[in-house]
Amino acid sequence: MGGSSSSRSSENEVPNIAFLGFGGQRAIVDLMGSLVQLHNNEVPLLSSTTELLGSIGRQRAMVDNMGGSSSRHSKSEVRIQHSLNEKEEAFVARRKKTVLQCLRKLQINCDWDNVPNIALLGSGGGQRAMVGLLGSLVELDKAGLLDCILYLSGVSGSTWCMASLYKEPDWSTKLDTVKDKIIERLNGPGVSREDTYEKLTKYWESTGRDGKDFSMTHIWAAMVITTYVKEVIDEHTLTDQWDHLSKDPFPIYTVIDKQCKQQGDGDPWFEISPYEAGYSLTGAFVETSSFGSQFDNGRKIKEQPEMDMLYLQGPLMLTSIHKCFDEWIWGRKYNFLHKMTDKTVPPALLKTETRDYIDAGLLNNSPYFSVLRKERDIDLIISLDFSEGDPFMTVRETAEMCKKLNIPFPEVNIPSEDVKKPKDFYVFKGQNAPTVIHIPLFNVVNCEGKLRLFS
Repeated sequence: MGGSSSSRSSENEVPNIAFLGFGGQRAIVDLMGSLVQLHNNEVPLLSSTTELLGSIGRQRAMVDNMGGSSSRHSKSEVRIQHSLNEKEEAFVARRKKTVLQCLRKLQINCDWDNVPNIALLGSGGGQRAMVGLLGSLVELDKAGLLDCILYLSGVSGSTWCMASLYKEPDWSTKLDTVKDKIIERLNGPGVSREDTYEKLTKYWESTGRDGKDFSMTHIWAAMVITTYVKEVIDEHTLTDQWDHLSKDPFPIYTVIDKQCKQQGDGDPWFEISPYEAGYSLTGAFVETSSFGSQFDNGRKIKEQPEMDMLYLQGPLMLTSIHKCFDEWIWGRKYNFLHKMTDKTVPPALLKTETRDYIDAGLLNNSPYFSVLRKERDIDLIISLDFSEGDPFMTVRETAEMCKKLNIPFPEVNIPSEDVKKPKDFYVFKGQNAPTVIHIPLFNVVNCEGKLRLFS
């Protein structure tokens, strides 16, 4: 289903983000009402336990049948289990109260047991994605929809926006003020050479005298990311930024495992949240504050400082130059699964002492798999696509991958006439699968007939 109407931003709004138009907003409200009605009629929106195909499928099914394997490593600091982190579960329960109040303000009748889980995804796209996500969130807030969002997940440029937002506690309650601060910073002077050099020096010193753990990601973060976000001093970590009583959606940053991508083996999808970092489909996690420390058979043997937010944005924006520097070391971290003997984890993830983590956009430019984890039980996915190329590539590739892995996802059928002239939003529905609202930035409504054809 497609839409065509859109609202326009005034001159003092965020520039170049006349994106989430009235049509998309209306579709979100209507679908939330439909989802609640489905819940009330006791029609399940997600299937029960699903066995994944291939190696990931066999590993996941074994975990489900065993009830998880974390109990077998009682002293382990690694959690191998298909369940939510307890702290995330507690947050979800608190957030449901906010979502329920938001639905009632929108005159959507809903009771506690039927509150839908809604995830908002931001694709890659550099500074365009950063500004586009910010503008879209502002429009959601104006429409009274922002408090309906449970999860906010991003790839590449969208994570730059997320990193800037979550610096401000409860940013969603004062978004206009936070937006103005971000735009002022982006319009301000760049980072000085002295600050860049100082940051590089700190990175070098933090990796040890031999520089063994120093990688191109450190250089990329200090010298390139700073030119886009205009900030270099932020040394907060993801766990520093997060308050467990936060009034904001739960943030999930995504990267991929480079070795898994290259070898076509294991689970490439890797997520980083305020509580845990790990492999989304395998169900193997470690506390985020320990991600990067050295492990042996599930036990931490060498403490390493948690990466700061600037470094975290480093592997999240490598797509455009990665092929030129493919032989360089990017995002190298100690492997927290090293030498573990758990049969539910792909063998490829257990052998090497280190793993390299790179921009998820090199495999899929939208973070679908972070919210398609069965235990997150997502009913509605709102996909904001800021790609400059094929506006349907991310959702089509996700549908194909989900089909191979037997993960519930709606069929994606694009009318032939829309391929080069996309509408402002699309709704994809499927039985026993989350509903997806796909909203491409470049469409006939936003571009007013000046849409540049992609190849």
